Amino acid sequence: MSTLRMRRFLLLAACAMPLLAGAAAAQQPPGAPAYSPTVGQAGKDVVWVPTQQQLVDRMLDMAKVTAQDYVVDLGSGDGRTVITAAQRGARAHGIEFNPDMVALSRRNAEAAGLNGRASFAQADIFQSDFSDATVVTLFLLQTLNERLRPTLLAMKPGTRVVSNTFTMGDWNPDQSFDTGAACASFCRAYLWIIPAQVAGQWQIGEDRLVLEQRYQALTGTLTQGGQSLAISDAKMDGEAITFTAGGRRYTGRLEGGALTGQVEGGAAWRAVKAAG
Repeated sequence: MSTLRMRRFLLLAACAMPLLAGAAAAQQPPGAPAYSPTVGQAGKDVVWVPTQQQLVDRMLDMAKVTAQDYVVDLGSGDGRTVITAAQRGARAHGIEFNPDMVALSRRNAEAAGLNGRASFAQADIFQSDFSDATVVTLFLLQTLNERLRPTLLAMKPGTRVVSNTFTMGDWNPDQSFDTGAACASFCRAYLWIIPAQVAGQWQIGEDRLVLEQRYQALTGTLTQGGQSLAISDAKMDGEAITFTAGGRRYTGRLEGGALTGQVEGGAAWRAVKAAG
């Protein structure tokens, strides 16, 4: 099935069958066989299609997950992304609306000996606070990603967001990866790094730096000695800033409310927000 047809299937099924999963859970009799999910089953916002393990691994690689990270998976399904992150030493948490999937995920984590690092909550991702995550993973529709976008952009600069297949609309990814021809569907991963907000007027000694920002992309001017120079190749990477002006490359970071760094050739530069 093509990605476009599968995308339509996901959207239609999510809209048409949101009550079925809850009804099935409520009717499961005591002593019934352990819950086993079915690919394509209805969920609150999307149907369940598990991310291939190869892509799970790649998504976590793209986010450079380490033992210092706190990974939150939005719509965590059977728990495979959370469990894989925990196997890498990270603390990981899944938010999933289907209580049967949550119970299954907990059993899977227990079987893997990861109860101490992998946790799961039955909750609505749009009503949950995951602001302390350093990595967010998701496999949702683009419309849902865009709905989450303001929440994600408000997170700490440097937080990494990785999505299976679906983008964030006009917020371009910082990196993408395709698993290749051997993969039939849902084969691409996208990475975004939450940018610090630096739009405004900055003073670099007697010079003035004016920045406009759209997501991680920057435009603007650097005025030196009365000459206005357009900046180019400018972007934020978390709290790191890079741009070119007057043929020289500037690199730096936002630290303590100031931009500090080096100009190509070795000179240091420091910018503070201009008064007024």
